[in-house]
Amino acid sequence: MEEIFDIAPLIHKGGIFKDVEGTTPEEIYEKISKMLVLPDSMTSEEVYNALCAREQILSTAVGNGIALPHARSPIMKAEEDQRICVVYLKEPMDMKAPDEKKVSVMFILLTSNPQTHLKVLSTLVGLFRKNSFRKLLDEHADEAQLLNAIKELD
Repeated sequence: MEEIFDIAPLIHKGGIFKDVEGTTPEEIYEKISKMLVLPDSMTSEEVYNALCAREQILSTAVGNGIALPHARSPIMKAEEDQRICVVYLKEPMDMKAPDEKKVSVMFILLTSNPQTHLKVLSTLVGLFRKNSFRKLLDEHADEAQLLNAIKELD
């Protein structure tokens, strides 16, 4: 059994954003990239452009109302700058998910290396398989609830 990667500190650093309005992924990415507290080495425009460029290749919607927006290659310069932003959308949007469900929550991954990126993806996919975790997402759980659930589920 592979060790579960601890994503709690990354979510704490990235933050939880509720009732974010937008009708396209690009609108959401623009709003979020401006709301993020970023390291000095990065601009909100770089984050926005990286997320949009990846979305143009293929939808980051994974099903169950969840999307995993990320850059094509790691954009954070240092490991300590990595973060996951949890974004609850005010209105679910069609992002052409494999199960055709509209996306209501995004986990925006901002990582500094491919290994961390893959570990985070693997951990999140494991969490998304759990009904109890998806229920929390449907209820727009706050940071404390999410982090508690992550600790309980690993």
